[in-house]
Amino acid sequence: MPKPSDTKQRILDVARDLFTSQGVQRTSLQDIADRLGITKPALYYHFPSRDDLVRSIVQPLLDDGENFLLTQEARGDAPVRELIEGFFDFNHRHRADVIMLLNEMPTLADLGLIDRVLGWRTRLTGLICGPSPTLDQQARAILALGGLQDVCMQFPDAPVEELKAAAVAGALGALGG
Repeated sequence: MPKPSDTKQRILDVARDLFTSQGVQRTSLQDIADRLGITKPALYYHFPSRDDLVRSIVQPLLDDGENFLLTQEARGDAPVRELIEGFFDFNHRHRADVIMLLNEMPTLADLGLIDRVLGWRTRLTGLICGPSPTLDQQARAILALGGLQDVCMQFPDAPVEELKAAAVAGALGALGG
């Protein structure tokens, strides 16, 4: 994926900030243009609609998540600790966008993005628990993965290595390992 221009990146950064603080539906393209000091037509040049802007913000998260899972699925034999550590790294890297996703579930569901993200947990659970997991194994995996995501968002200022060690230990504990 090509790197966005400086103007396009500035638009994405301001939009992400406003979407997170005000919500997608309560943020107009005019709000974004005003914050940037550009005209609304200049914004439309880069993003024809708010939906296009939202998709552009979350596309790197979607691409990165899909690549992580495809790599792990192709490998097929990653130790559980490596899967959990990789999932932590992914969530920490994209925590601002994950927060936006959680704040905007209905809007993002309308764009078809939520089902894709939730499907990742199912796929990752299969990698962690094997092809025929029990309900107990599945529940523990979902608790571990969800808790790991929550830790990334709850402690944004914590030293990343310290946070990762605590989150991975907690996730492995939830898995019973």
